[in-house]
Formats: sequence, C-alpha cells, structure tokens
Amino acid sequence: MISNWFGEMTRVGRDFGDTMQKDAVPAVSADVIFSSSRFPNYKIGANNQIVEAKDEQKVLSMKEVVARETAQLLEQQKRLSVRDLASKFEKGLAAAAKLSEEARLREAASLEKHVLLKKLRDALESLKGRVAGGGFSSSVDSKRRELMQEKAEVKKLANFLKQASEDAKKLVDEERAFARAEIENARAAVQRVEEALQEQEQMSRASGKQDLEELMKEVQEARRIKMLHQPSKVMDMEHELRALRAQLTEKSKNSVRLQKEGLEQNSQLYELDGPEALGSYLRIQPCSDDAPELSKCSIQWYRVSSQGGKKELISGAIKSVYAPEPFDVGRILQADIILEGQWLTLTTAGPIDPGLVVITQMNGVNHPSESIHVFHVGKMRIKLCKGKTTIAKEYFSTSMQLCGVRGGGNAAAQALFWQAKQGLSFVLAFESERERNAAIMLARRFAFDCNFFPATVPYSRHMLPNNTSQSKT
Repeated sequence: MISNWFGEMTRVGRDFGDTMQKDAVPAVSADVIFSSSRFPNYKIGANNQIVEAKDEQKVLSMKEVVARETAQLLEQQKRLSVRDLASKFEKGLAAAAKLSEEARLREAASLEKHVLLKKLRDALESLKGRVAGGGFSSSVDSKRRELMQEKAEVKKLANFLKQASEDAKKLVDEERAFARAEIENARAAVQRVEEALQEQEQMSRASGKQDLEELMKEVQEARRIKMLHQPSKVMDMEHELRALRAQLTEKSKNSVRLQKEGLEQNSQLYELDGPEALGSYLRIQPCSDDAPELSKCSIQWYRVSSQGGKKELISGAIKSVYAPEPFDVGRILQADIILEGQWLTLTTAGPIDPGLVVITQMNGVNHPSESIHVFHVGKMRIKLCKGKTTIAKEYFSTSMQLCGVRGGGNAAAQALFWQAKQGLSFVLAFESERERNAAIMLARRFAFDCNFFPATVPYSRHMLPNNTSQSKT
C-alpha cells in the first residue's frame, strides 16, 4: 500500500519526481522500536470482522479453545480424581497464561501500529507543506481518510483483543474456582473414606478380641476335656493342690498368732486413761513395768474423723496429758508414741462426747426431769439436744443471753443461764466447773467471731429456786 502510494506520488510530474528524489522524506526517529518491519497482514471480512490471514491457520480462536476445554471437562467430570483435577488445573493455567501472552503481544502490536501511523501522519504533514497542487492535496486527503479508516479498524481490533483478554481472565477464574471446589469435594470424600476405614478397623479389632476370647475358652475347654481323659495327671494335680492348701492354712494361722502376740505386747505397754468427754482430760499411762518412761518417748496427738477420714495433727499436743477441745467433739483422738524406732498408736474407744448437762429450770419454772442432755456450742449457733431430739437451736444474735449464775451453794458454780430467744430460757447444770466455764468462754469467742461483741451478750439477773439474786460470772 505504501509502495502504491509513493508510485502515485511519482506520477505527478517529472520535475516533481526529481524534487522528491532529491528531497527524500526524513527517517523515523531512532528511539522508536518496532517488533517487525511491516504491518501485520489482516483482512476485513463480513460484518466488519477482522480476520487474520496467517495466524488463523496456526492459532485457534479463543472461543474454540474455550469450547474444546469445556467439552473435555464435561466428558471427564464424572471420572476425575484429585491428581487429574490438579493436572487439569495446571493445564488450564498454562492455556490462560498463553492466551494472556497473546493478548499482550497483540496489544503491543496495536501500539506499534499507532506509533507508525503517527509517524506517517507527521511525514504527510511535512510533505503537504513542501508540495503544492490540488491533485497532490486531494491524494493526500484520500490517503489520510484511508489512514483514519485503518486507525479505526486498529482501534476496533484493540478493543476486541481487550474484551478477549477479559473473557479469558473470567474463564480462568471460573476454571480455578471449579477446580478448587472439585478438590474440596475430593478431600471430603477422602476424609469420609478414612473415617469409614478407621471405624471398620475398630470394629475388626473388637471382633478380633471377641474371637480371641472365644478361642481361649475353646482351648481351655479342650484342655479340660483332655485332662479328664488322663486321670493320673488329674490325681497328681489334686494332691498338689491339697498340699498347697494345707501349707497356706498353716501359714495363715501362724500369721494370725503373731499378729495377736504383737497386739498384746503393744497394748500391754501403754493405755489411755480418763473420760472421753469434753471438759475432762486423757492421760497416757504405762500398763507394765517393762514399758519405757514417757519422758524418753516422742508423743503426738491427732484428731481423726469418726468415718475414718484424714488424720489432723493437733498443734502443740506433744505431752502425755491432753484435754479434749470443742473441736474434738464427734472425733476420735489418737496418740502416736515413738521410741527407738518403734511406733505405738493409742486411740479412744469412740468419738469425744460433748458436754453433758441437766436442765434445772425452763422459762423460770423448775424442771422436774433430771435426764441427761447435750449442750453443743458451735461456731455460729448453740444447740441443746436430748438424744436425737433437738430441744433448742438458735444462731448467735442480740436477743441471745448466756451467762453464769451464783447462789444456791456449790451447785451455782456449775450452773449456766441461757436465753435462746425471747420467751425461751434454760438454767443448765454441768458436771464440773471446768465444763461450765469452758462453755461460757467458747460461746463468747464464737459470738465475737460472728460480729456479736461481748456487749451483745448482756449481763442478766435470774432467780434460782431459792430466790437468790444472781449475776454474770
């Protein structure tokens, strides 16, 4: 096309041709780089579609590639494995990369065409200024129109390539998403298969154990039947079992005898003496002249729950004499004696009993019954019981009064006045002054811990049966 154009230009005249030969068109600037030395060969087909002349025989169109890949994927959809999906995904990525590369090259070619057209337009402008004449200007205008038409076609081609590149990217994304979904489904299927295999393996193990047990039973039964058919061996085993039983019986008798002798020796050394009740004291006394002196022994007292619970060490109780405390009520006391590597243990016969009292008055009226009651002072309340029956049970409060009484001879020192609440009061007689004083001190201590200070247990005056005025001790 360029050669024809220059041919027409040479036919304007001989002088003009000589001028053109003398004043040649300057070359294109050196900083322009072209991928090829000519325009690409293409044709305009029906409906203004661009048809490549040579590339259509070598490279398939994008629609054909996509159609072929889609058909292959549809054919292999039902029989694809994880490895096939991975290989297919890699092939699709390679095809997409190839398509994107071709689109990039075509865009570069379109850019080169645009630069070449710009250079030609500049050359024509320079020629237009040098050459005069209507025929030449008309030919230049026609050539310009042709160039504008070619530029429009090139722009259409560029838009078409751009759209094709976008379509290829969309297809690649769709294929990638489809491949990922297939891989996830394959992984889920593999996981289900592994779970089924594990379950089957567990079932096989369980069945194997059951079969082994049944086999062992069958073997034992077979051995028993075989032994029955061999009476001589059975007789020998029976005699041997009888001899072993006789030896075991004799050894057990000797062991029991030795244990009894040890217990008798231990029990004959020391014993606990004293009432096992609150307000009294327990003393460790030797039972024989052969017992070592207690001053040479190491002693430690413990309190143990009556249900056989954990043993609790009593701090500071390292003497041979111990007075039970309120914390010991309902528990068993135990004394450990250590002498020259020997360990002796003494325990009370039962739990420590609480303080035993007798009700002499109830609500200011003499109480005729002299039955034994239990007066229990707790950390939060005071309780008066008779056997399993609770006579009174009240928490520490401002309405509660607890004090001693005086008068009536020696019995007053062992008496205690307790007003559980308004309208309910008792005069209790203890077995000893020690128990009575311990009950008063313990009640005041627990009332103080419950934020009821000694002032909240007020002084009281109460009359005994002999009408003697009493006050708090």
